[in-house]
Amino acid sequence: MSRRRRILAATTALLAAIPVAVVAMSANAAIPPPAAGWNLVWGDDFNGAANTLPSSSNWIVDLGHAYPGGPGNWGTGEIQNYTNSTNNIKLDGSGNLRITALRDGAGNWTSSRIETQRSNFKPAPGGKLAIEGRIQMPNVTGQAALGYWPAFWALGSPYRGNYWNWPSIGEFDIMENVNGINSVWGVLHCGVNPGGPCNETTGIASNRACPGTSCQGGFHTYRFEWDDGAKQFRWYVDGQLFHTVNQGQVGAGTWDQMTNHAGYFVLLNLAIGGAFPNALAGQTPTAATVPGHSLVVDYVAVYQSGTGTTPPTSTTTTTTTPGNPGGGGSAYSELQAESAQERSGGTVGTATDTGGGQAVGEIGNGGYLKFSGVNFGSSTARQFYARVASGAAGGVSGLVEVRLDSRTAAPAGTFAVGNTGGWQSWKTVPANISGITGTHDVYVTFTSGQPAPYVSVNWVKFGT
Repeated sequence: MSRRRRILAATTALLAAIPVAVVAMSANAAIPPPAAGWNLVWGDDFNGAANTLPSSSNWIVDLGHAYPGGPGNWGTGEIQNYTNSTNNIKLDGSGNLRITALRDGAGNWTSSRIETQRSNFKPAPGGKLAIEGRIQMPNVTGQAALGYWPAFWALGSPYRGNYWNWPSIGEFDIMENVNGINSVWGVLHCGVNPGGPCNETTGIASNRACPGTSCQGGFHTYRFEWDDGAKQFRWYVDGQLFHTVNQGQVGAGTWDQMTNHAGYFVLLNLAIGGAFPNALAGQTPTAATVPGHSLVVDYVAVYQSGTGTTPPTSTTTTTTTPGNPGGGGSAYSELQAESAQERSGGTVGTATDTGGGQAVGEIGNGGYLKFSGVNFGSSTARQFYARVASGAAGGVSGLVEVRLDSRTAAPAGTFAVGNTGGWQSWKTVPANISGITGTHDVYVTFTSGQPAPYVSVNWVKFGT
């Protein structure tokens, strides 16, 4: 779904459905417990009040026709305007997210697109990661469906803040569909554009009909697995493998480009028109295309198998002050940025909305803060909070990442930040983190696709 022109002539011959035993499930099934050997590391089952937006702790709502400074029409030629209106995106009150494509009297289309706050989904070294969703495609077929383009996918984290590094950072299309065809496409994008080992702008693709009920007629479970030990990507629908890509198909260098960064963020969207639907049906949408149909999502979950190497945990008890000026202190108290034991980037100055307190201002790519000997105790911390502000220019943004015991460790949690309204316009941003206990050196690192400063930090803290 990222920047590319779809020509999938080889996949237009659709596979016949394979008869399988289908287990009936409700439209609002809970996130399944992990299979043996797997752990649930993140998920959203979209429970909540009807006509409300999905959790801002979990999701960013993308707006307009492009990222600021990025390729127009999201790089795909799609024509809709993405909004955060509950006419286009909402919880339905029955445990589902609904993204609805609408057309106004002037022929203008609107819809929605969301992406996870977290952008560090990747397997532990030698382990496996699975991204899974239970989804019903828009229930529309034939001429009425021309131009509908639902997708469930993931993009490499370096794409945030630098919207011109696709496809080298990697893209996993877990579920794509166009024009109401009873088929799911799984696609890998990588390397260079055009051409390269992934044959861009097409990608390495495979497709098949949904088992049993059509893709549009019911819910199906779409799953992508990244097996770091086997150096293999796998795509499934309702537990049936239909696409595999191995490291050898793209080369070790290309594989490393898309797997050796911080990880991936997950996206859901319903586009209208663009290169992929047009490649299979000519110019879309048409006058016959019927608005008002929805992509319905029961849950999204991320699972991990295999733990890799766990950094050693200190058991030293410290009693220094909560702000961490000399190290130690509680993870659940505010750790003041200016009191970090180590700092790279930014300058210490006043934070005007904190009663004369201080902050580390205007940090850019490569900066970091280190808080030594932070005590998480026996409770498991699953939330990270940071008080941040940004006066970054349009199109400038980056990541705030939490790492344990080493500045180069895999992030335990991540959120993205751009302009908040000014360098003294402070807000507290939450993010989910992998469960943390014990005592650790905490590194807060800053990663961006451009050198300009993009964030100031007043304090950070953790919660259960």
